[in-house]
Amino acid sequence: MATAMKGQKAVMLVPMALLLAIIACLEVWYILAKPPLPKAAPTPELTPLMGLIYMLVGFLAGLLGGIIGTGGCSVMLPIIHFWAGFPATMAIGTTLFAVIFTAISGGYGHLIRRNVDRRAAAWLGGIGVLGVLLGSWLFVILAKQAMSLLGFILGLVFLWPAIRMVYEGLLPWLKKGKQAGASSEGHIPGAAWALAAFGFVIGITTGLVGLGGGYALVPGLIYLFRAPVYITMGTSLAVMIPLALVGGLIKLSQGYVDFAAGCLLAIGTIIGAQVGAAIIRRFRPTTLKLIFGAYFLYVSLKFVLGYFGIMIW
Repeated sequence: MATAMKGQKAVMLVPMALLLAIIACLEVWYILAKPPLPKAAPTPELTPLMGLIYMLVGFLAGLLGGIIGTGGCSVMLPIIHFWAGFPATMAIGTTLFAVIFTAISGGYGHLIRRNVDRRAAAWLGGIGVLGVLLGSWLFVILAKQAMSLLGFILGLVFLWPAIRMVYEGLLPWLKKGKQAGASSEGHIPGAAWALAAFGFVIGITTGLVGLGGGYALVPGLIYLFRAPVYITMGTSLAVMIPLALVGGLIKLSQGYVDFAAGCLLAIGTIIGAQVGAAIIRRFRPTTLKLIFGAYFLYVSLKFVLGYFGIMIW
């Protein structure tokens, strides 16, 4: 038994170390070679201190995702936008680019544990890519003509994880109602057309506001499709791979990615996700959901009120 566990850890850690090495090489290549990648808007200059901050932000995002299954984008995006000074468009593209590597790392871990419903992932991800293409086209239109509207849409999107996490965080105290019964089977129920339609909607929001989709995929699969939780987490990360890959590379080609910052965020999220998965039993997920739900609610209000010219700190 011990030998088998060591073998499984090696199967997980070796690819993760390889992925981290690839990202680190990309970061060094970018800093030394200074390739002329397109850049639609200026971002803060990369200094050693900023580099450490990016990795710390990524680590916190990955830690949260590893503990309660929330995607890293929802943590990284508002921090680098409001407090690091990234324009909204650059924050959207950079965080989505970082999630490419995070999803690959997390999705692989769940795949070898057989926590992925491949049929559901194929329908959600395959049709979701078409949604990403449509969302990316809408993003370019809003980025050029209606930046304030894009921020308003971001605020509305953040309302969903905020309400969901605050509600689930308060459940132990409210003792109110029963959670939606999840299937005990090892797959996600639902017709192919329903999974495809849901994936298409998730893809549109991914391309439009740059959030990887986990914030909506996880509750959607659990509450709408009555999917088992552990299969939902793995399938969600697997679906995010093609969505983030297509959306992130489109944003990169359009100049909406700070390549250096994106790589550093990715390094942090990969490490944080592994730590979160390892220490998950030491935390009360409901307490963390309440804390981060309140934070997301604040972020949502900041975006929405900013659209009407009301600025809050």
